[in-house]
Amino acid sequence: MKKTKIVYWIFTGLVAALLGVGAIFDAISAPEAVAHVTQLGYPAYLVPFLGVAKLLGVVAILIPGFPRLKEWAYAGIAFDLIGAMYSHFSVGDAMWMPVIIPLLLVAGSYVFYHKLPKAVQPEAFGTLSYSGN
Repeated sequence: MKKTKIVYWIFTGLVAALLGVGAIFDAISAPEAVAHVTQLGYPAYLVPFLGVAKLLGVVAILIPGFPRLKEWAYAGIAFDLIGAMYSHFSVGDAMWMPVIIPLLLVAGSYVFYHKLPKAVQPEAFGTLSYSGN
């Protein structure tokens, strides 16, 4: 249990550091971030939106509880990274390969999050019943 928790926090901390720093540059529309995104063919106004979305995703995976929110955050971060990888690949840029590292870190964080005992990941919204009970 303790080993699983340590490995989870190592993966999650690396994800938060890696994505959080990039998200801050995106959120403030740093010239380098805007140039990077526009080089891929996307409009500049997309950069701060992606930055804020990444920051919210990082915050969601760092705060305790809220398992459904965490699931959405992990999915959003994975979509962002897969989209970045595809965008680089589709324009013939070799920068798609380094995206594999954060994608593996997110996968590791997600896998170890689900290995944590249920006491560590409380159900935020209770159990939904669709049978009317």
